[in-house]
Amino acid sequence: MVSEDQIKVWLNNFQNQGPSPKLIGLGFVLLLIFSCVWSSFFEVPTEAEAVVLRLGKFDRIVPSGLHLKLPLSIEKEIIVPVKRQLKLEFGFGTRNATNRWQNTESSDWGAQSAMVTGDLNAALVEWVIQYRIDKPNHYLFNVRNPLATLRDVSESVMREVVGDRTVDEVITIGRQEIESDALLKLQVLVTDYEMGVKIDQVQLKNVNPPKKVQASFNEVNQAQQEKESAINIANGEYNKEVPRAKGEAEQTISAATGYAEQRVNEARGDVAAFNAVLKEYIKSPEVTRRRIYLETMAEVLPKIKNKIIFDSKNTSGILPFLNLDKSLSRGVK
Repeated sequence: MVSEDQIKVWLNNFQNQGPSPKLIGLGFVLLLIFSCVWSSFFEVPTEAEAVVLRLGKFDRIVPSGLHLKLPLSIEKEIIVPVKRQLKLEFGFGTRNATNRWQNTESSDWGAQSAMVTGDLNAALVEWVIQYRIDKPNHYLFNVRNPLATLRDVSESVMREVVGDRTVDEVITIGRQEIESDALLKLQVLVTDYEMGVKIDQVQLKNVNPPKKVQASFNEVNQAQQEKESAINIANGEYNKEVPRAKGEAEQTISAATGYAEQRVNEARGDVAAFNAVLKEYIKSPEVTRRRIYLETMAEVLPKIKNKIIFDSKNTSGILPFLNLDKSLSRGVK
C-alpha cells in the first residue's frame, strides 16, 4: 500500500512542477469532444419548425423533434412557431401580450381606429388580424421586419376597404363584407411580398361613430330600428289578413259555384220530370190528370190537421166524420 508520506511527496511535486503538457492536451481534447457532441443536437418543439443556417446561409427546414447539426456554430437553428395562431390588434390592445408587435402603445390607438368612410363621414374601427407562419425561410429572410410590415399592410388594406363604403354599411350591415374583402386583399399583398405568412381571419371588433356624434347617431339608429320594427309588424299583419281574406273569398266562390250547379241540376231534373209527365199526358190525358190529382192529394192531405168532407147527396151538405185522431188520443181503438 501507498503510505501517507509518499502521497504527500507526490502532492508537493505536483504543486512545485505544475500539470504536465500531456495532461493539459488530454483535457483540451476531452473538452473539444464534449463541446462537439453537445452542440451537435438540438430539439424543435411540437408547434414549431427550425430553419437551419450553415455558416450564416439558409440550408434547410426541419420539423419538430430531435435533430443533428454540424457542431461548433457551423450550423445554427432558428425556431419558428409555424403551428401557432398569432394575431395583431388595431385600435386596442390586450394586456400582457407575449408578442410585442401584437399591439402598440395606447396613445396610438385613437389614430389607428380613426377612418374616413366613402361618404366622407368618420368612424372608429377596431379590428384583429389572425395569421400563421407557413414558410419560415420567407418569413425570416424576405422582409426585414415582417411583423411591422404586416401591421402597416393590414392598416392600409382596412382603410381602403372602409373608404369604399358608407358609414351605415361600416357600422351596421356591411361588417361581414368588409371582413371578407379585407381578408382577400391582405392575403394577396402578403403573397406578393413573399412574407411567408398566411392570413386566417380578419375580424372587426368595435365599430362606432366618433364620440362627439355618437349620441345623435344612436338616436338615428334607434329611430331606424323602430321604423323597421313597425314595417315588420305591418308586414306580419298583411301576411296574416290577406291569406285569410283570400281563403274566405275562395270559400264563398266555391259555395256559390256549388249552389249554382245544384240549382241548375235541380232545374234540369224538374224539366226532365215535367217532360216525362207531359209525354205521358199526351198519350192519355185523363189517366194522367187523375194520377196527378191523386198524387197531389196524397201529398197534401196528411199535412192537414182538421178535415171536413162535403157530400153533394147529403141534405145538410156535411158528411159525418169520425175524428180518429182525437179518439186515438183518448185510447179508443
